[in-house]
Order: sequence, then structure tokens, then C-alpha cells
Amino acid sequence: MSTNELSIAGMGVARSVVSQIVANAAEKVEGVASIYGQDIASGLIAMLTSKPQPTTDAVECEVAADDSLEITVRLAVFFGYPFTKLVAEVREAVAAAVDAQIGVRVSKIDVCIDELVFPKE
Repeated sequence: MSTNELSIAGMGVARSVVSQIVANAAEKVEGVASIYGQDIASGLIAMLTSKPQPTTDAVECEVAADDSLEITVRLAVFFGYPFTKLVAEVREAVAAAVDAQIGVRVSKIDVCIDELVFPKE
């Protein structure tokens, strides 16, 4: 099994597939601006300014000993949304999407808010 693939309950799943499922679910939650570092604007801003590109993956996933998934997702969120409520909704959406698409339980979802997006004034 390659490092780009997860072995879950005898099934191989590409990390990029899990990342896409997680990203799609998280981005549908109201208050999430984007998955940190994965939007076109972030790339352009980083190229044109001194703002550094994110050095970690926006979505990280590992298989736990019980064949469940442990996920970390990094977000850019809009100003004005309570973080605790937003994080709870992201966790719920991600767990449901992974269960529906892959059929695997998610035992842990860490949500990191890496950027705050302010409305244009």
C-alpha cells in the first residue's frame, strides 16, 4: 500500500478521495469560506504578496487501530460566525459524508481555523 492510499477494513482508498469528500462536506457548512489554502484566491494572493502558502495539507487523515478514520481539516471561515457552533456543524457534515460515501466510521475530527475572512468594507 502506498503512502497516498489508506487501507481501511481491507479496502484501499486514495487520501485524495477522502480529502475531496471532507472538503466538499465542510465547504457546504454556512460560515466556511474555504478549505484553507485550496481556493484560487489564496494561491493568487500568495503569489502576488509576501503571504506564505500553507505548509500543511488542508485535510489530513489516518486510519485508527479499529479501522475508523481520524481526520484533521483546516478552514478559512467568515467573520461573525461563532466558532464552536461552526466547528460542530463541520464535524457533523464531515462524519455524515464519509459514512455515506465510504461507509467508514469517523472516530475523531479535528477542525483547525487557520484564517478569518472579513467582509469587504
